[in-house]
Amino acid sequence: MTSAAATGLSDADFTRFCEYFYKRTGIHFTAGKRYFVDKRIETCIRNSRYDTFGSWFAALRTADRGEMLQELINQLTVNETYFLREDYQFDAMLSTVLPNVLAARGGAGRITGPVKILSLPCSTGEEPYSIALRLLEEWDQIDHVDVEIHGADIDSDVLAKAAHASYGERSVQRVPKTWLNKYFVAVGSGRYQVDEGIRSAVTLHKVNICDTAAMRAFRDFDVVFCRNVLIYFDELSSRRAAENLYGAMRPGGYLFLGHSESMSRISPIFTPTRLPEGLVYQRPTGAK
Repeated sequence: MTSAAATGLSDADFTRFCEYFYKRTGIHFTAGKRYFVDKRIETCIRNSRYDTFGSWFAALRTADRGEMLQELINQLTVNETYFLREDYQFDAMLSTVLPNVLAARGGAGRITGPVKILSLPCSTGEEPYSIALRLLEEWDQIDHVDVEIHGADIDSDVLAKAAHASYGERSVQRVPKTWLNKYFVAVGSGRYQVDEGIRSAVTLHKVNICDTAAMRAFRDFDVVFCRNVLIYFDELSSRRAAENLYGAMRPGGYLFLGHSESMSRISPIFTPTRLPEGLVYQRPTGAK
């Protein structure tokens, strides 16, 4: 028989908690994540006015405790990122995807409305800001085409950090020195803040990718980066997330997943497309 954790969670408590968190977020925790979950719950209880898991969990479930749930979400979501991560996909965006998007929408001189790019989850902002940097420095159409870049995440803490856009040396280690000098400001020992021009080019949103009602606010995106989040979902949540991404995209739009993720294992609604730089998924052009 497994002993209770430091939080006071029994095996039954852990199961009940995981079921509750799954219903609220779509994120599924297995028994292999027990230590990670217990430690994060312990932090939430320590930060609250409750002394035991039972009293804390009862308040979380039965009262209007939006701030408690948000703290819990912030504790239990993993945010590991840095600038220009898996940048072969940015190469694909610049060399193949964006030219195809412009051609499908009538060409750079005749396109109506902006080209819309979404980073979800955007974590602390390195991904959407990386997209902005690559476009500004390397896309020859940036002066002729209106582009909207959006970042979204379920975690309010990382969104606040993304808005402030101050990063340590590890986060910017892959940024070329010339870009660092041009687009960042030193704000302390070993820290760099993205300049106001780049920050203002990215619009940030708080959203749960599995919340179908909330995701209806996202529409007509030409390019979506949704990297390394579907691996945290079970089959049902992954399928719901895929459907919500589908609804957020323009017909013919392109979806980038993490290198270890495969939409083909989740849902048939996207069409796998092999590019010179790697695999991408498209919303079919004839789809409504």
